[in-house]
Amino acid sequence: MREHKLFKGKSLAILSGGGDTPAINSSIEAVRNRASMLGFKVYGVRQGWRGLLGDGDIVDLTGQTYNGLYGGTALRSSRTNPFPSKKNTEDRVPQVLKNLQRYKIDVLVTIGGDDTNGAAKRLYEREGIPVIGFPKTIDNDLRTKTWHTFGDKTIDAVICPGFPTAAKSIAEFAARLKTTAESHSRIMVMEVMGRDAGWLTGAGVFGSGDICLVPEVEMTKQRKDFFLECVKETYLRNTKKTLIIPVSEGVRWYNDESGMCEVVNASNELDEYGHARLGGISGLIAGEISSKLKIDARSQITGYYPRGGTCSEYDRRLTQTLADKVVDLLLREQYGQMPVLNRVCTYQELEEFNCSSIDMGAIGNRSLPEEYFDANTFRFTPMYVDFLSRIIGKPCYETFDYDFPVVVPED
Repeated sequence: MREHKLFKGKSLAILSGGGDTPAINSSIEAVRNRASMLGFKVYGVRQGWRGLLGDGDIVDLTGQTYNGLYGGTALRSSRTNPFPSKKNTEDRVPQVLKNLQRYKIDVLVTIGGDDTNGAAKRLYEREGIPVIGFPKTIDNDLRTKTWHTFGDKTIDAVICPGFPTAAKSIAEFAARLKTTAESHSRIMVMEVMGRDAGWLTGAGVFGSGDICLVPEVEMTKQRKDFFLECVKETYLRNTKKTLIIPVSEGVRWYNDESGMCEVVNASNELDEYGHARLGGISGLIAGEISSKLKIDARSQITGYYPRGGTCSEYDRRLTQTLADKVVDLLLREQYGQMPVLNRVCTYQELEEFNCSSIDMGAIGNRSLPEEYFDANTFRFTPMYVDFLSRIIGKPCYETFDYDFPVVVPED
């Protein structure tokens, strides 16, 4: 009975901030269900931190139907920063504190990346607000201290809810591009989200992508020239004269006119965390391939495609497993923590005993490890393939194998 539950009379609120993923609703539902079982009244804060400004924008999730398989977030999101920033110099923390008190919110669970959870961490450290962070990003660059063992090597990897579904989508996207590229003997430069890290770009390899570019490798003049030579050689060796090149949106590409390595911005306007909107690097690279190599090349921006759609089975179970760890944190009243996986797990191994938590002050960003990408060949390594195979399965895409005999006219 509810009256005997441990946290009867307490309230827990959930908010989601930053970019959406296919796994946020699943995360909200999983946390809501477990908090309700403990006796909490569960609220939803709409539009991220914005929902705790002004008069507040709070909804009651307790006992309500919730579809966790549906992608995105029913609580909606924003890139609102309650702390002063270049774009908004006002300190809105007092508004947040006022609404936490007005709505009698005892615990706050923040679903987000480094920006959203970074703000929560500051509230916990500065104001003592009981917060628990919950990881979320399709870029998979949020440091989670998830260890990956491959052969005799063990490295610090990452698994964040949202990434598994997004990676599967990128692999499928590349596989679809493959058939049209083959039809026209064309090079397709496929642009993938990833401001600072190339974790998601590697998923293109699982859909026939070959050589790739990631933000971790700056494309200097010498490296760019070498890359173009690799493109030409790989294309000419291919019997179908085709090539899929996945590239991260945050790749720093050498500009022949400025003499500098630069990212390409779709807009120079900054959000409240100081980020410009990236986009367009694939068109720039495809243009140089066409003009310098005289090979037909086109660009294709995957854009928001990997952010949308239904939550995958892996993500579904991952969010439930991490929510189980949230229960442990609530029972122990260990705030200022974020649940994480201890090691890279297959679907069957996603259990609470493979989880731990890390201090939110230690979250930060995690770039693609050197062990996952060979900067000399522009290819992802077998270690990365092993990493992603444990999450979305081994690379699997259709091929049309043919070697038609050439007809020679008779004299």
